[in-house]
Amino acid sequence: MKNTLNKKVLIPAFAILVLVSASSFKSDFFEIAKQIEIFTTLFKELNMNYVDETNPAELMDTAIKNMLDDLDPYTKFLNEQDVEAYKINNAGEYSGIGSTVRTYSDKLVIIEPYKGYPADKAGLKAGDEIIKIGDINVADFDDNASELLKGANNTSVTVTFRRQGEIKTTTITRAGVEVDAVPFYHMVDDKTGFIVLAKFNAKASSQTKAALIDLKGQGAEKIILDLRGNPGGLLSEAINVTNLFIEKGELIVTTKSKVKKFNRAYKTKNKAVDTEIPLVVLVNGSSASASEIVSGSLQDLDRAVVMGARSFGKGLVQRPLRLTYGTQLKVTISRYFTPSGRCIQSLDYWNRDEDNKAVKNTTFNEFKTRNGRKVQDGGGVLPDIEIEAVKANPLTTALLNNHVVFDFATQYYYKNSIENIEAFNFSNADFENFKNYVTNSDFSFETKTEKVLKEAMTNREEVIFNDAIENDFKTLLLDIAKSKTAALETHRNEIQSKLEDEIVKRYFYREGLFEYYLQNDDAILAAQELLANTSKYTDILK
Repeated sequence: MKNTLNKKVLIPAFAILVLVSASSFKSDFFEIAKQIEIFTTLFKELNMNYVDETNPAELMDTAIKNMLDDLDPYTKFLNEQDVEAYKINNAGEYSGIGSTVRTYSDKLVIIEPYKGYPADKAGLKAGDEIIKIGDINVADFDDNASELLKGANNTSVTVTFRRQGEIKTTTITRAGVEVDAVPFYHMVDDKTGFIVLAKFNAKASSQTKAALIDLKGQGAEKIILDLRGNPGGLLSEAINVTNLFIEKGELIVTTKSKVKKFNRAYKTKNKAVDTEIPLVVLVNGSSASASEIVSGSLQDLDRAVVMGARSFGKGLVQRPLRLTYGTQLKVTISRYFTPSGRCIQSLDYWNRDEDNKAVKNTTFNEFKTRNGRKVQDGGGVLPDIEIEAVKANPLTTALLNNHVVFDFATQYYYKNSIENIEAFNFSNADFENFKNYVTNSDFSFETKTEKVLKEAMTNREEVIFNDAIENDFKTLLLDIAKSKTAALETHRNEIQSKLEDEIVKRYFYREGLFEYYLQNDDAILAAQELLANTSKYTDILK
């Protein structure tokens, strides 16, 4: 009787569940079909009837990208050109001029020519402003003019550029460019090896492995793995890099999605190179995604001491899905979780503030590493040891984002001659020159306090907001402006570090910068000191 009753209850319940699920599916399907029909009709009528000629492809590209803007910044529509660029970025090889370039509406600025590659051989320097490519003025070109610099091996392109106010011309012969995942590795001292892993392209694990084996052959008994500034890349490469230090069969990361086939557990598959060698991993606020999988999993498994500053906090996984006509949708399919079970995603893109910006997590849950050490979720990977010089502050970030540091370094390069790295010294007088440069530039940095005060003055209530109060507000704003100049001195160490980085690259390329780091970088020196203290290193991991 009881079983019969259960069946009578369960069958209607199951029927209701199916009915509700089917109804929900039909409702979603109808809404999607309805909106597609509305958009198709709108798009057709717009292109047929608009007063001027339209570009349907450009309109559609803009419409799709604007639609995706309401989601997270990693979900993107890739047109044919974007798909090719995406493949090149992951492969680590392309044909071109061998330089990073910043795009403006009327010019292209050379940011960093790679040593020995076409742009460098043609004499281009960081800070050069390309205003004409072949017969095409950059200002007259509607699309991204940097595409004009790309081309097949051994083809040539003539560029006209402005350097320190002088117009020059050079011809660049394009060539194959290899983008190394590991641009530098070296012995720091007799027993400590240093590896820079700059990105997780298809070469990441093989180049890291080769560097590790080579350094061990040179006598390395301890390793510093530098992931600072590494934006991430391929998930598979993150697993394989971790596998170099972790034995086969260990869980490194799990992914969770609303689509069951994307729910996966990733374990190490290969034999490790060395599971015992003392290891320090360096991270900063620009270490993201795959960098956080490596640093977070090594931390969770108590395999490495993480040092530096809190990482970026990207706990989302993307996958490219093929669309028609060679296009793709790179879509966020899941969240990833480190071995302890934490998701380090920092920004909540599904909840926005009044300025439509993603809300940042301010509450963190605690998890435990294999040895029982406490770690947190929701805000990137917090280092076991924080290093003040590695932390970003709003002023330094603003100086970098507004290219003030870059432009000053360009000016410095053409005013100073430096024959070797050992002779370089950024003096007190140099920093005073930088402060004057900032004061005389159009650099604008608005603090949160200034923003609130200006809003209060704009939305003032006349009943209580008299002339005396307004004058007090203006005086306070002037005082804040003066304190910002003083803040350059307060944050001198961080700012000067960024200035030195940019200046050294001008004279000695990126390779020279890493050589300079070995003797002058606070994080490397701190890691070296920790690895030399075996008991302290061991105590941290316990």
